[in-house]
Amino acid sequence: MESAERPGDPRAVWRALGAHGLLTDLRVGHLPGLLAALDRSCPVGVVLSVCVQVASALPVLREHVDAAADGPVTAAFRAAVQGRSTLALAATDRDGAGSDLMSLGTTARIDGHAVLLNGGKRWITNAQTADHALVLARHRPERHFTSFVWVLVPTDAPGVRVTGTDGPLTGTGLGDLHFDHVRLDRSHLVGRPGRGMVSFARHIATERYAGAVWAAAMCRRVLADTHCRLTGRPLGAGSAWDNAAIRERFARCLVETWRIETACAAYRSTAEPLAVSMLLKVSVADSLDLVLSECARLVGAEAYLDGGLAQLRAAAGMFATAGGATGAMLAGIADHAPDLPGGRPW
Repeated sequence: MESAERPGDPRAVWRALGAHGLLTDLRVGHLPGLLAALDRSCPVGVVLSVCVQVASALPVLREHVDAAADGPVTAAFRAAVQGRSTLALAATDRDGAGSDLMSLGTTARIDGHAVLLNGGKRWITNAQTADHALVLARHRPERHFTSFVWVLVPTDAPGVRVTGTDGPLTGTGLGDLHFDHVRLDRSHLVGRPGRGMVSFARHIATERYAGAVWAAAMCRRVLADTHCRLTGRPLGAGSAWDNAAIRERFARCLVETWRIETACAAYRSTAEPLAVSMLLKVSVADSLDLVLSECARLVGAEAYLDGGLAQLRAAAGMFATAGGATGAMLAGIADHAPDLPGGRPW
């Protein structure tokens, strides 16, 4: 993909992707190349904006597109893959912890041909820039995985309010969504009621994989730049790269990057994608932080320049939260221990 005209503008980047036909038949196998290209040319916030759409929101809509019908779901999907509109995946709820979706309080009352939506979503990527929000809502009061449904909500619909969230991730459009008696036609339901949480679980695993291949691309880019700086920096009679201690520290970063890429390969071959995606999520967050931290120390004061590694590391801290906080992932890993690669380790 050629660089977008304004790589810092997430909507411009999305339009460029659509214009080049890169969203029309996007599959999981295409994610590494796409995210690596974006990582080279766009800020972290913009890449995150795209990542959530291509890994989660678009696939959810794609499952329910009816080529023979021109309903709102099909229309939104077509506009999105052509780059004409953007999407927000609105799962994290204001009434519960981000990783406890079973407690979400956003409700969708289905009454005849209408859906009445009330509640709110927090920390939503693209909240300020999306034309449609894909909202995970409760249609039954029981705390059960069959009590949830997806609703496609136009962000300009009456009763929808957006508030922005300040933060370092420029380009994410991060914010909160508020729904006050939002009434929509039943055709805005995405899939059958009762299947929303099942669909979310399947696609959040893919989103974690997308984050991992993006992290691998980020590591490769940072390591290449760090190596160039070290070989070009005078130290004694040679360069910084000639110092054995520096080379050892750099080699440790290579090992951590290899671990990320190995974990990505393990995910692609697993029969337990949800459980393995939690392993992937935690290991990637840890390895990425180690690589960025060590490279920042290796380049020294240059890390603190505008756009330097110190800022990148701060922004990349979201890898420990987006897609599931590390603590929640560890709890899930413990629950799935018998299902993970190798079976029971005891």
